[in-house]
Amino acid sequence: MKARHHLLSLVLAASLLSASLSSVADVILPSVDNKFVSVQEINPTRDAGFFVGDKLQRTMILTVKQPYELIKESLPIVGYEHRYRGQVSGIELTAIDMEEAHERQQTVYTIHLEYQVFKSGRVVKPAILRGEIVKLRQQGSQDIKQFRMPSFNFRTSPLSVYGEVNLKNEMSPFVAPLKLHADKEWLALKVATGVLAVCLLGLVYILAANTWLPRMGGAFAKAYRKLGKLPDDAQGLQQAISTVHEALHQVAGHSVFGNGIEHFLQQKPGFTPARPEIERFFALSRQVFFDASTPLELGIPPREWLKKFCRHMRDCERGLKPEVHA
Repeated sequence: MKARHHLLSLVLAASLLSASLSSVADVILPSVDNKFVSVQEINPTRDAGFFVGDKLQRTMILTVKQPYELIKESLPIVGYEHRYRGQVSGIELTAIDMEEAHERQQTVYTIHLEYQVFKSGRVVKPAILRGEIVKLRQQGSQDIKQFRMPSFNFRTSPLSVYGEVNLKNEMSPFVAPLKLHADKEWLALKVATGVLAVCLLGLVYILAANTWLPRMGGAFAKAYRKLGKLPDDAQGLQQAISTVHEALHQVAGHSVFGNGIEHFLQQKPGFTPARPEIERFFALSRQVFFDASTPLELGIPPREWLKKFCRHMRDCERGLKPEVHA
């Protein structure tokens, strides 16, 4: 019986001691004057999109001026799980490290804190790293004050989505709207547009019959435009040959005949690639005006061949290298 009474007394004493310690821990001390302490916080770079198992690192740089000093035993303990309104928050302190630097009239405490999320829900929910409370003691006295560090608000996300989700209602105000960056595509489009513009300009320069670009108003360019306006008959063919003769005379600066081709090419070497066609043109001119009975094989109708020849001569006067058709 005595043993039972003794055991009951020990249990009662332990309960009273626990209650006493709990009441001491819950005692709210007066806050220290802000002129003696300041804090700089370094929080995670984002405040949303954390899943169960993710870790958050915070750094609190606490500057304490004399005569106060930090009571290191008041720092939060690893494994401590935050509570909010008596409910477990699902955020646990997993690591803590402190660096201390003494200066002339103050001490700087750099406190590195690491928290881990153990909270998971069906939808995005707000969470908080509550401000840790540390104790400060005035040197040489029993004057103890407390200081509450700033809190950090963030949001946790579920690992999977259950049922239907209204995106308009579930959008977090902490997350900026998602933007698709198309910088590379825009750059490729601009480069392709520039290349296309250059190609089109070159194509216009080669094929166009207008004179608004440099070296496009030459004698053969004008002759080529005139050929398209002449009638498609024997008289029109004679007029076309005469038009090309005039262009040759204008380019050479004098009359050019069949026996003067070599001299013309020496003066105008840019037309050398078209030598076989120039010789064939004079043969066509001789047949049309003087010797119609002599056949001349051109492979295509004379009017069509003449337009092709005039276009090649136009390319030569523009500094281009035409295709040679012997």
